Amino acid sequence: MMENYIGNAYQPELWRDLYVMLGTSATAFIGLLFIVISLHLDEIVNNPVFRTRAHNNTIHLLTLVLESVLILIPQSILILGAELVAINLFGLRLPVSVIYKYYFRNKEIGNRGGFSIYRGITNMVGYLFGIVGGALLIEQSNWGMYLVAASFVIFLVCVVLNAWYMMLGIGQAENK
Repeated sequence: MMENYIGNAYQPELWRDLYVMLGTSATAFIGLLFIVISLHLDEIVNNPVFRTRAHNNTIHLLTLVLESVLILIPQSILILGAELVAINLFGLRLPVSVIYKYYFRNKEIGNRGGFSIYRGITNMVGYLFGIVGGALLIEQSNWGMYLVAASFVIFLVCVVLNAWYMMLGIGQAENK
């Protein structure tokens, strides 16, 4: 039975419920993120790290929604793989630029805003999983969808943790 699932990794009916749930979760998080941002707009606008984090979280979530839509659209596995590679390559620029900006160029601002190299690296790993997963789908490998799903989960966890750390930082700034 397990061989059937692994041997036929991209059968949309096997992945449908998972990506409906993941896409819905990402969409709900976008709404919650906008509420939090609107409630603390001054603090986020005045802190470059919070501003970058809010922007990037929004982009990460929009990427996840787009991936869910593409996975749920009936299409060739080759086209889906190429789309996932392209989206994740585009998204990879975010953590790379943030690490460069706040770890190598403006470390003082990064420290003040609660920047963590580990969060940046985790986001890079998420995008790399999406790129490799898409490439495996192009090669019609059985493991492509599993890596894409792992990438998705990494981003959902990262976005929740980023929002939490952002709220803690805003709360600390308000207490001062």
